[in-house]
Amino acid sequence: MAHGFLVTAALVALLCVPCLLALTIFADVAINQAEEAVHRAVLRWRAHREATRLERSTGIEHPHRKLLRRHEDRDAPAGPPFEEVAADLRRLARQRAEVAPRSPVWFAAVHRAYDERLRIACRELRIPEHLGELEGIDLEIERVRVEGLLQAAGLPLVVVDTDGQGTA
Repeated sequence: MAHGFLVTAALVALLCVPCLLALTIFADVAINQAEEAVHRAVLRWRAHREATRLERSTGIEHPHRKLLRRHEDRDAPAGPPFEEVAADLRRLARQRAEVAPRSPVWFAAVHRAYDERLRIACRELRIPEHLGELEGIDLEIERVRVEGLLQAAGLPLVVVDTDGQGTA
C-alpha cells in the first residue's frame, strides 16, 4: 500500500513540476505587464484629475470634455484591396505590351480591364480621370496622363521585359 502511494506521489510530482516551473518562469512577465497596466491607468487618472482641477479653478471648461472617446467605424472599402489593383495593373500592362498577335476581341478585353483598374486606382487615390468618357486617340492620351499621375503618386506601372529592360 505504501509502495503504491509512493509511486502515485512520484508520478504526480513528475507531472506537476514542469507546470510549476513554467509558472515561476512566466510569473515575472505577467507581473510586469500587470504593473505597467496599473501604472498607465494611474497616469491617465492623474492627468484627468489635474485637468478637472484646472477647469474648476479657472472656470474654463474644455470644449471637448463631454465627447465620448469612441472612434467611428470606417466604411468598408468600396473595391478590392489596393495591392490587388496595383498587381492587376502591372499584369494587364504586361499583356498590353505583348507583341504576339492576338485577336482584336482579346486586345479590347485587356484594354477594358486595364481602364477599369486605372479608374479604381484613380478613385482610391482621388485622381481625376475621364477614361469612361473618351474614345480613340483621346482615350490613349488620357491613359498616358493617368499612368503618369499614378506613377507620380507612387504606383509604379513599369513593365519589365524578359530582357530586363523597362517599358511602359
